[in-house]
Amino acid sequence: MSQKRTLSNWLTNRYLLIVRNEEDFAEKRTFIFNYARLILILVLVLTLSMSLAVFAVNTILKQWFDPRQSEIAANRKVLNLSMTLDSLSHEVNVRNQFIENMKLILKGENIDSINKVDFNRASSLKGDINLSPQLSPLDSQFRAEFESADLGLVSLNVNYQDDKLREIVFFTPLEGIITNPFDLKAEHFGIDIVAEKNAPIKALADGVIIMSSWTLDGGYILAIQHSGNLISIYKHNSELLKNVSNFVTAGEVVAIIGNTGELTSGPHLHLELWHKDHAVNPEEYINFR
Repeated sequence: MSQKRTLSNWLTNRYLLIVRNEEDFAEKRTFIFNYARLILILVLVLTLSMSLAVFAVNTILKQWFDPRQSEIAANRKVLNLSMTLDSLSHEVNVRNQFIENMKLILKGENIDSINKVDFNRASSLKGDINLSPQLSPLDSQFRAEFESADLGLVSLNVNYQDDKLREIVFFTPLEGIITNPFDLKAEHFGIDIVAEKNAPIKALADGVIIMSSWTLDGGYILAIQHSGNLISIYKHNSELLKNVSNFVTAGEVVAIIGNTGELTSGPHLHLELWHKDHAVNPEEYINFR
C-alpha cells in the first residue's frame, strides 16, 4: 500500500517552475505541473511524431524506402513505351496505306478499289481530331500542287458536257438560295449558296477527302475526290469536320457553313464541281430547289 501511495503521490504532486531574470532575479514566468501531465504530453508528442514519420515514409519518402517503387516505375515506363510503339506502328501503316491510296487517286483509279484503313483508331490514339492537322511533307506537296493547279484546271469551254455525270444521283449539299451563279468567263468556277447560320454542309457523293485546310482566299476549304475523275470543292466554311484521307458517303455532314477567307462578303457556301480537268456548273447536275 505504501508503494502505491508513493507512486500516486509522485505522479500527482504539483510542482512549481519559476523563471527569473539572471541579473535582478525578477520573476518572469511561472509553470505549475505534475509528472502525470508531463508524461501525457510526452506520449502525445511521441505518438504524433511517429504518425508523421509513418505518413512521410508511405508518401513523400516512399520512393526511397520502398524497394517496390523502382519496380513499379520500371513497369510503368515499359507500358508507356509499349503503347507508344504500338501507336507509331499503326501510324506507319496508316501513312503507307494513305500514300498508296493517293497514288490510286492520282492515277484515276475507281474509288471503290481503294483500300480503306481504320483511321478512327489513329484518331483515338492522338486524342481529339485536329481540324487543321500538321501534314507530312508528301501531303504538303500534294496540297500545294492541288491549290496551285487552279489555273491549269480552268477550262473556258462553256459548252463542255458529259452525259455520264447526268447518270449520277447527287445529294444536295446545302439547301438555300443561289446568289451568284456559275460563270466561267467571269472566272467564277462554282456557285454561291446562302443558307441559315451554322447550317450543315453534306457530301454530294461518296468519296475520299483529298484536302482539308485553310487558304487565304477560300478560308476553310474541303475537297472530295469522287469516282470517275470527279472532284467537289467546298469553300468559306466556318468549321471542317473531316480530315485528309477520310472516306465519306453521300449526304454525310463534312463541314459547317461560314464566312472565312478574303473572297467572301457574308456567310455562304462556294461550291465547285470539276470533272476531268473541267469546271462544270453544279446546277446542271444537282437539284437545289
